[in-house]
Amino acid sequence: MVEVVRFVGEELGLAADSWRQQGRRIVLANGAFDLLHVGHVRYLQGAAVEGDVLVVAVNSDHSVRLSKGPDRPVVPEAERAELIAALSVVDHVVVFDDKTVEGILRALRPDVHAKGTDYTADSVPEAALVRSLGGEVRIVGDPKDHSTTEMIRRLP
Repeated sequence: MVEVVRFVGEELGLAADSWRQQGRRIVLANGAFDLLHVGHVRYLQGAAVEGDVLVVAVNSDHSVRLSKGPDRPVVPEAERAELIAALSVVDHVVVFDDKTVEGILRALRPDVHAKGTDYTADSVPEAALVRSLGGEVRIVGDPKDHSTTEMIRRLP
């Protein structure tokens, strides 16, 4: 079973150092994952094939409100993290409070930062940081035909 933890930079960095010593390639994926849907699953499946250890950073409730507004998330952070942890392709889940994933990137220093197809390798907001840390950005998953925001709008 995948353990869900709150972001603690030093602990995450030590875990990453251990994985690197084992010769494992680290991949970071991130998102709110509010109302889990097939686009999320395909994104994480795509991320998993980019390396040996898939760490998924899930935005906390506070973090989601910062980016999506006061009515979000629909599903509480503990439940969203538990759903992500239940996916067989996921190795580790970290919940973070910041508006961006930059703190996790600095602590983890992943070999790959995987983002969905609504981005290009150059439009990822953290791309320069990832590259400065020695990593690369990879675009994974299926076309962006699924949207939690759109799903919520369609609910009665």
